[in-house]
Amino acid sequence: MPWSNQGGGPWGSGSKGPWGSGPQSPGGSTPPDLEDLLRRSQDKLKTVLPGGGFGGRGIALLVVAALVIWGFSGFYRVQPGELGVVLRFGQYVRDTPPGLNYHLPYPIESVLTPNVEQINRIEVGMRQVEDARRGTTMRDVPEESLMLTGDENIVDVDFAVLWKIKPDEARNYLFNIQYPELTVKAVAESAMREVIGRSNIQPVLTGARQNIETAVHDLMQKTLDEYRAGIQIRQVQMQKVDPPAQVIDAFRDVQAARADLERAQNEAQTYANRVVPEARGRAAQILQNAEAYREQTVAEATGQTSRFKQVFEEYAKAPQVTRQRMYLETMERLFSGTDKIILDSGVGGSGTGVVPYLPLNELNRPRQPQTQTPQTQVQQQQQRR
Repeated sequence: MPWSNQGGGPWGSGSKGPWGSGPQSPGGSTPPDLEDLLRRSQDKLKTVLPGGGFGGRGIALLVVAALVIWGFSGFYRVQPGELGVVLRFGQYVRDTPPGLNYHLPYPIESVLTPNVEQINRIEVGMRQVEDARRGTTMRDVPEESLMLTGDENIVDVDFAVLWKIKPDEARNYLFNIQYPELTVKAVAESAMREVIGRSNIQPVLTGARQNIETAVHDLMQKTLDEYRAGIQIRQVQMQKVDPPAQVIDAFRDVQAARADLERAQNEAQTYANRVVPEARGRAAQILQNAEAYREQTVAEATGQTSRFKQVFEEYAKAPQVTRQRMYLETMERLFSGTDKIILDSGVGGSGTGVVPYLPLNELNRPRQPQTQTPQTQVQQQQQRR
């Protein structure tokens, strides 16, 4: 019964109820009467239907309108990046591209629209933690990150995997795996443990990260393809590869020592690369000089031997003449550097055949001061003594 029939509603008659004044409508008007609104709607519907009521023709029109509305409910839109997977009574029928499409209305056919271009990310060995003071921080998860290497060492590995749905296998992604993220994470952890277990700790900590990422990527993709999961692994990113926190200081000392060793080896190799070619060049030069000296000495000895043979042959023919000639040539060679003129007593000493010559012009020339070297002065002083 409406409140107006009770003369004031639940707050009783008058201007105030048991809790005070009742709710007031804007402008002070009374709330609408629901029974009156329902009655007026029925009257309008009767005026629209032929015959003014729900007769057989009116029901037919209502059924037709309902069928039209039900048929239009089959239109659907696939957004960019999505793929429409149409099901008929729950069984896969076809894929539909992005845009406006149509399928038989529910419950005959239905559609699922997974996003096949979205890149998803999972993290193994670490978690993002929201902190009110420091913002987003990373928390290590040792039960996931600690792994055993091939040489029986323990290493702490944190990594992330980027993956997406294969466009041509979206139905496998929808129906073959129940929890895609958990499946990808389990496969990623298993693949990483297998790859780390085949490697030694030293290359894992230094320069083998790229090879490990590639090996884990290939192993994950192979495993997921065997599961027919419809998932494509885009990239495996190594975030952190360190020894466990309890022994990380000792490992860093070892790494520093290895770095010093490599630096010393590189310096020694650089020095060897510079010195060895120089030494080889000098050795080659010495060998060439020795070879040239040998050739020169042999040639000189050969020449002297040939000359001696010639002289000996001439000496055998005329010993006196040859001896005199050798004496003169020797004396000429010995006195070739002196300014003295020696004449034979038989020729110049008797004064016959040689005209005495006095160089007066030379004596009239002014004598030039001679610059005496300290060595010459010392020789003169010694002669005076």
